[in-house]
Amino acid sequence: MRVVVTGSEGQLGSALKLTCPADIEPVWLGHKDLDITDEADVARHPAFEGADAIINTAGYTNVDAAETDRDAAWVLNASAPGLLARRAAEVGAHLVHLSTDYVFGTVAYRRPLVPDTPAHPTSVYGESKRAGECVVLDSGANSVIVRTAWVFSGAVLPTHRDFVSRMMALEKQHDTISVVDDQHGNPTFAPDLALGLWEVCHVQPTGVLHGVSFGETTWYGVAREVFKNISADPDRVRPCTTADFPRPAARPEWSVLDTSSWTEAGLRVLPEWRSGVARATQGTLRQL
Repeated sequence: MRVVVTGSEGQLGSALKLTCPADIEPVWLGHKDLDITDEADVARHPAFEGADAIINTAGYTNVDAAETDRDAAWVLNASAPGLLARRAAEVGAHLVHLSTDYVFGTVAYRRPLVPDTPAHPTSVYGESKRAGECVVLDSGANSVIVRTAWVFSGAVLPTHRDFVSRMMALEKQHDTISVVDDQHGNPTFAPDLALGLWEVCHVQPTGVLHGVSFGETTWYGVAREVFKNISADPDRVRPCTTADFPRPAARPEWSVLDTSSWTEAGLRVLPEWRSGVARATQGTLRQL
């Protein structure tokens, strides 16, 4: 199976490289190889010819910067997926497009969110990602939207900044740290998600799926788990509120994703989030 991966230099693209199965013929396209915002570049690039699937991991992911860099975020997250969907339809490839829990915004549903839960994005990032979803779904291409959340890789991909690696660094720098305890979500280990995406390429489901690690917690819960796994005292992590650390972009208070759509599509449940944190802190892909 020939699979083209866009955004291959990012965290998830790098995780796909680490986990690529032997039966996949991958084509890795970073931003220097393909400008996914350029209609002519996407339409003419030879990498798509003969592709069975396309995984689009590229996007504008700086949530706070997007608030003032709206045009760039919109082009990458909303316009570019439409170009890829058109190309996928032309070559007969299945498009796997990555999206985010931020499409649900700050509505506190207080129940696991299913794909049909109404989207109410409240940030430029969330708005642009939701627009990208709609463009892909309306394109007529054979496609699936995979929403994920709180992706981390820690010491497995040390050059990529994420919450787990940041907590590991802060533990060495401070006696105590304060971490938000009123945002709820699904911490997701990037290599586990990557393996799931390779499975998606084989199964080729359509519609919208939620692909996250099993279980939910808060950022405070993740930080305590990181400390525990690096033999530091978890009580050095102190809970605080979102209001204590105001940011330019509104953070979802509740973005716990229901994964029944994932399993109903015939895909295996991703490992529990604590397993991912343990492996991220120890720099290993193998389940412990």
